[in-house]
Amino acid sequence: MLQRPARLSRGTRSDSAVIANDTFLRALKREPTPYTPIWLMRQAGRYLPEYAATRARAGSFMGLATHPGLATEVTLQPLERYPLDAAILFSDILTVPDAMGLGLSFAEGEGPRFARTAADEGAIAALEVPDMAKLRYVFDAVREIKRALAGRVPLIGFSGSPFTLACYMIEGRGSADFAAVRRMAHARPELLARLVDVNARAVTAYLDEQIAAGVDAVMIFDTWGGLLGADAYRRFSLAPMRAVLRGLTPGRDGAPVPSIVFTKGGGALLDDIAACGAHGVGLDWTVDIAAARARVGGKVALQGNLDPLVLTTDAATVAREATAIVRAAGPAPGHIFNLGHGIVPGTPPDNVAALVETVHAESRKLRSATAVA
Repeated sequence: MLQRPARLSRGTRSDSAVIANDTFLRALKREPTPYTPIWLMRQAGRYLPEYAATRARAGSFMGLATHPGLATEVTLQPLERYPLDAAILFSDILTVPDAMGLGLSFAEGEGPRFARTAADEGAIAALEVPDMAKLRYVFDAVREIKRALAGRVPLIGFSGSPFTLACYMIEGRGSADFAAVRRMAHARPELLARLVDVNARAVTAYLDEQIAAGVDAVMIFDTWGGLLGADAYRRFSLAPMRAVLRGLTPGRDGAPVPSIVFTKGGGALLDDIAACGAHGVGLDWTVDIAAARARVGGKVALQGNLDPLVLTTDAATVAREATAIVRAAGPAPGHIFNLGHGIVPGTPPDNVAALVETVHAESRKLRSATAVA
């Protein structure tokens, strides 16, 4: 069992439990909804001119992410443009290893980089679950966002998966294949297991603090688990995520806080992922959503799964492709529309508007037709 560090927050959650539009939460629990809810990975980000303006004021990505007021501002920006059904906390998955002392920075055009790595026995042995006070700026942002939302839509908190965090911690930066990590999985499995274990304890504490601060659901981004073979995935990625979900403190009603797990490239192991304890499973764009709904839709909600590059085309193409996914997923409860990965830079904001409008309209139409039939 994961040992739970002391919480920073010890009272009840600070904001009202009443949410005006709870369609996303109901869909995540596989309850009937009048339409398919939609939110988008990276819905706050570089494709929006207002985001660019706020980041310029912040001076850097980390300046933006560590300033609760500015993080609140960019979290809310897409909701001012589009009738999305959920907000997601603006932050980064690598805040946790940064708090462990690895020294996170973002070079323009190069992505994240750590000043120190955790790639050998000594460095990994020295790692500890960080003091959550080092991440107080994240939890302060959650509280500020919740106040600003005023119950308009739910707020999603998130973390990187223990394995995905390990990828960056071992390599020190992003990679196309994370070869050093995969070599460790084969040659030094006990070492990688030690690293993902400390990460699992850290992620549990981190998500617990977000829950205490007021998030309504949590999501674990397992961006790189799909690089592993099936057995290695189950050991180093899926098992730690299962431990995190099992270790989370229940919500104020005593029930588990709604949760989503997303493994990019994990479609071949969908049955295993669906049994991990999450309420919902994210799908990338390579998965047939109709087949996935038939296989596991009675067990978990499914989220997805438009190819993000569709949003870089034109409004008519966006509408056509979104309609196809809505129809393939069908009207049964438990579908949340999203992309198969995050919005890419250069996406025209008007195409996002066309997407949201299409998903809402077509899913209402599909439910009406089903009810009449």
